Amino acid sequence: MKKAISLTTMMVGVMMVFNAGAADAPKEVNLGIMGGQNATQQIGDNQCVKQFLDNELKVDTKLRNSSDYAGVIQGLLGGKIDLVFGMSPSSFASVYIKDPQAVELVGIGVDDVDQSRGYHSVVLVKADSPYRKLEDLKGQAFGFAEPDSTSGFLMPNQAFKKQFGGSVDNQYNQFFSSVTFSGGHEQDILGVLNGQFEGAVTWASMVGDYDSGYSSGAFGRMIRMDQPDLMKKIRIIWQSPLIPNGPILVSNALPADFKAKLVTAIKKLDKEDHACFIKAMGGKQHIGEVKLAEYQAIIDMKRELTKGER
Repeated sequence: MKKAISLTTMMVGVMMVFNAGAADAPKEVNLGIMGGQNATQQIGDNQCVKQFLDNELKVDTKLRNSSDYAGVIQGLLGGKIDLVFGMSPSSFASVYIKDPQAVELVGIGVDDVDQSRGYHSVVLVKADSPYRKLEDLKGQAFGFAEPDSTSGFLMPNQAFKKQFGGSVDNQYNQFFSSVTFSGGHEQDILGVLNGQFEGAVTWASMVGDYDSGYSSGAFGRMIRMDQPDLMKKIRIIWQSPLIPNGPILVSNALPADFKAKLVTAIKKLDKEDHACFIKAMGGKQHIGEVKLAEYQAIIDMKRELTKGER
């Protein structure tokens, strides 16, 4: 009789622990979407991710589209965002510098075409302009994308400081007539096309077919949206050294068991609905293993830039 009571008590205890764990599991997942692109298109590109995670985890996935990168950074630091696909390396660096334990690196985007693990910041001008190299833009208006963008500011800023001296605050020793943050990569491209800037920066893998905007990058997104002849209208006159592709992140604020299930679901999405994963990443990429060391140079660069702003 005592053995029967003990067994019953043990089973009740197990069920209580199981039910408590189930009760603690989040009922919703907040997917952070970086700003700087057409919001309607970005939300549309992530609807399939919502459907997959909803079905896989029995949650309600909320698409948290931020108007700028800072919103996603603060969301991760504040526990308001649980997951980001293809986070800007510079933005990841901002999160890591503030709180090294805030997020877990799930993986890095690896190019489906040639297995490369990075992309480039590029300077574009209009195809019918006289500008053939960066030096030709002396005295002209220039556009950056976003202060927390790697390709849209961090990398070209470092290159311009070395080449022209000064800083963004004095237009690199007045090399440019003006320097403006447009708010995003799409705005930079449109700014060049409509004459707001003579030159501006954006990002591209520089791998694959030129006319289709390469295998990943801002050009391809705009071509798919409403600019089918974009690559005939622009010329690329500068590119940065390779930048590591953006990491896929999950928040360490999530319960450990649920976080593990979320990571498994992300990897399953890549394998079972790769077309959806490509939409979320903004290019033809799959998940590769990654270590923090791959982003250390970006973290150091961001730390140096932050110190200079104080």
